[in-house]
Amino acid sequence: MIYEVDKIDKTEYKEVVDVWVASVRATHHFLKEEDIEYFKPLILNHYLDAVELRCVRNSNKKIIGFLGAANQNLEMLFIHPEYRGKKIGKTLLDYSIENLSVTKVDVNEQNEQAVGFYQYYGFERISRSELDASGKPYPILHMKLKNNLKK
Repeated sequence: MIYEVDKIDKTEYKEVVDVWVASVRATHHFLKEEDIEYFKPLILNHYLDAVELRCVRNSNKKIIGFLGAANQNLEMLFIHPEYRGKKIGKTLLDYSIENLSVTKVDVNEQNEQAVGFYQYYGFERISRSELDASGKPYPILHMKLKNNLKK
């Protein structure tokens, strides 16, 4: 299937957060429920406004995956768990590289599937932070696209 990448309107932010929550619960097993609850209002009220947002929608126009990018950094890429493994992440990543000039990504070290995903598509680890941007003890890998090439 070929997916179309679309813009996200501010009125859809709650739907974006719902996708984020579903995705995080399916992939970020290292996070505590209170961490998810801590980040939800930050994402809704601050983080989404700080990035360029794009999404993929299903046939009913519901958001099933989204990305946020700023300053050549992929700040967020989340896919609803019901749609994982269907090339939506690849579609959004390709779009971010080709249209938003993304060359970097920060990823939770404990999210091994995401680390492997980015490595597969040509990103390599350039550094590591012991804490996430909020100061929480979730190590972050800082990755950069090798030679600005992708698969």
